[in-house]
Amino acid sequence: MNHKHSPNSTIAVENSRDLEGLHFLCQSHCDKMGVGKQLLKDIANGLHRIFKKKEGNSNFGDSSELSSSLSDYEDSVHENTFPCSFEESIALMESRDDNKPEMPENLPGTTNVQEGPWTWKNGDTSCLTRVVTYMKAATKLIKAVNAIEEQTYIRVSRKEFAILVSVSTPEVPYGNSFRIELLYKIMPGEVSSGEESSHLVVSWGIVFLQSTMMKGMIEGGARQGLKESFSQFSDQLARNFKVLDKADLPDKEHLLATLQTEDQWYWWQTITYFWNFTVASTIFMFLYVLVHILRCGPNLLQGLEFSGLELPDSFGELITSGILIIQLQRVYNMVSHFVQARFQMGTDHGLKAHGDGWVLTVALIEGVDLASLESEGLSDPYVVFTCNGQTRSSSVKLQTSDPQWNEILEFDAMEEPPSVLHVEVFDFDGPFDQDVSLGHAEINFLRHTSTELADMWVMLEGKLAQSSQSKLHLRIFLDNNNGVETIKEYLEKMEKEVGKKLNLRSPQRNSTFQKLFALPPEEFLIKDFTCYLKRKMPLQGRLFLSARILGFHANLFGHKTKFFFLWEDIEEIQVLPPSLATLGSPTLVIVLRRGRGLDARHGAKTQDEEGRLRFHFQSFVSFSAASRAIKALWRTRILNPYQKEQISEEHEDQERFVIPEDSASILEDEEKMSRIFSAELPIKMKSVMGIFDGGNLEHKIMQRTGCTNYETTSWEQVKHDVFERRVSYQFNRHVSAFGGEVTCTQQKFPNANTGGWTVIEVMDLHGVPFADHFHIHFRYEIEKSSLGDCACKCDAYIGIMWLKSSKFQQRINRNITAKFNLRLKEIFELVQKEILLMSQNSHG
Repeated sequence: MNHKHSPNSTIAVENSRDLEGLHFLCQSHCDKMGVGKQLLKDIANGLHRIFKKKEGNSNFGDSSELSSSLSDYEDSVHENTFPCSFEESIALMESRDDNKPEMPENLPGTTNVQEGPWTWKNGDTSCLTRVVTYMKAATKLIKAVNAIEEQTYIRVSRKEFAILVSVSTPEVPYGNSFRIELLYKIMPGEVSSGEESSHLVVSWGIVFLQSTMMKGMIEGGARQGLKESFSQFSDQLARNFKVLDKADLPDKEHLLATLQTEDQWYWWQTITYFWNFTVASTIFMFLYVLVHILRCGPNLLQGLEFSGLELPDSFGELITSGILIIQLQRVYNMVSHFVQARFQMGTDHGLKAHGDGWVLTVALIEGVDLASLESEGLSDPYVVFTCNGQTRSSSVKLQTSDPQWNEILEFDAMEEPPSVLHVEVFDFDGPFDQDVSLGHAEINFLRHTSTELADMWVMLEGKLAQSSQSKLHLRIFLDNNNGVETIKEYLEKMEKEVGKKLNLRSPQRNSTFQKLFALPPEEFLIKDFTCYLKRKMPLQGRLFLSARILGFHANLFGHKTKFFFLWEDIEEIQVLPPSLATLGSPTLVIVLRRGRGLDARHGAKTQDEEGRLRFHFQSFVSFSAASRAIKALWRTRILNPYQKEQISEEHEDQERFVIPEDSASILEDEEKMSRIFSAELPIKMKSVMGIFDGGNLEHKIMQRTGCTNYETTSWEQVKHDVFERRVSYQFNRHVSAFGGEVTCTQQKFPNANTGGWTVIEVMDLHGVPFADHFHIHFRYEIEKSSLGDCACKCDAYIGIMWLKSSKFQQRINRNITAKFNLRLKEIFELVQKEILLMSQNSHG
């Protein structure tokens, strides 16, 4: 039986990963039973006694329809009652091998007990159902309410059971507008020790029978209530059955050991393909005619025949010759198709993963009910997997709708963890023809646990696939073969994009982040910002950035709002200028692709005419830092390497803050740069260079001179004796009325002529008028003084490089020169005081 929803109903899809502890693996065995069949049947028979009733979202409301609903159920029960016991009914369903329904997919999204008798649903002997009514106990927030639960066995086989539970709570507010559905699936488990076990999967969803403005609140309440109920459900199962640890479950090597490590074409596959009427009849006719020719002697020339040319002497001979030629042509086409399919796999098939980073391994087991365009219902399918720009393809299986591959495909190590795996099945039609797609699917790694990925059935999408209910059996493993070093290398690469130092977060911080959004353990936090989410009313919370997602979380008086979406879901990022409505703060608008981020739609401000969700974020502490980090992470996820290189070349002077090539002449020509500071300091040159080493002295001096959020990257060697780093900070209101953010690129190298050091710096200002019109260049010359070894000479030069002309150019030049003249004097005076003070303390 296929479970169908009302055509007027709305289904709210919730992933079972949202319920920690709800979707779990229960591997159980019992010494008293000994055999798997009895064990599975015992779990199925006992489920209706173990069920803990759900509805954490239950509120209060109109109960006028309860009595009528009960009476309808009683009438249904009376009409469909039967003399068989429950055990006999299960045995009857189990024995029906014909037209047995498939094991359904997981549902997306979950005292006064009165149990009704088990009945056939609408007289259908393939569906066993009953009605259970009970009262949900009162909690601190809600009163006791009545609930009606319909439990239906929708699949019963010798090894698998599926029970669909539909729960209605008409007494709660808006209770007549929705119902909760849960699907319990019991399947044979796999244990490395070979013991009998069972795999129990519980999934849930909300079916909205009519639209309501309280949809988001109902979903949130249901999620919270189900988490509490199934925590008790899990404890109850643990009391009755032994729950196996993950260590007892088969690992990656064990699961892949039974599969082929490379493509093998067995003789039986060849025989299966060619063993048909066409080939058999052609071979028979060819041999028959060949024997006839050998047995017959030479014929006399007749009619228009001449020596070397023999024509058919009758219509029978002509027809026989034509049939033989047609048959031989068909066999030739089959052989040609077979050879082409054999060598179609391409250069990416069978490649082994190499490199350090995130390694993806996909085991393609089999396909079931694959669609076909041919009249006989058979196709020549092969599968193409795409992840992070890499593609792997399987071999072609000829003339089958249920192919068996048993192939292992490995992707090269990736610098960044993949978000999704794209799967598409094609019908092979030749090396020069356009293959037809038989279905496609997208596997989101953040929506599935490693246990689910290790053994999953994927339903294919598309008209052909949906009409045939096509699906693939896959085993997917995502491993980090370089540990924390992979994450560090990724953060170092992103530092160049963001322009700020990115530190590896603590395990506790990452664990909290993962639990907050129910993410897999390999996800790691990069940055987080305090901001407001603009909907009808602004909502203050935190914006979290990781390698694969952008997430938002807020907790207002216990009412939690959280959502996340993938970087690949974003189509456009816009910046709206400050306005009175935003309290003078710019707004960052994130526009998702059509049909993407539907799980996060409750956080969107609007949905445009194209059906795209738009999210508005504002009131960042540092808008430019947040905007630049978000754009950089987004760009690295959606662009291929060639596009990334083009973008970086076009915007390297603005986005990556690299010293422009044409700035070398300005830095070397003193006539174009003016000296704004010169002093002899009674401290060693090595001590003065401490303001460029990123240590405590540098941070202390810069904070005291009005720089907040001061961050630096480590010095990296870019050329021989040339080192480079990046610096970012924000001026406070005392230094700049605009409080703009500053990003700098600094290079240092030894000066062979003076025996000292030269430091050059290119500074970019953000958030100030005409900031995109110019760069500020500095050169610091620090060398030993003629006064002695314990003194040094410091000279500072400034130059302004204009990218665009402006009528305010001279005024801006004078203002910048005057400001930094005073600022550098203040900085070096503080340096002198701090170093002398530290020297005195060390001697004291």
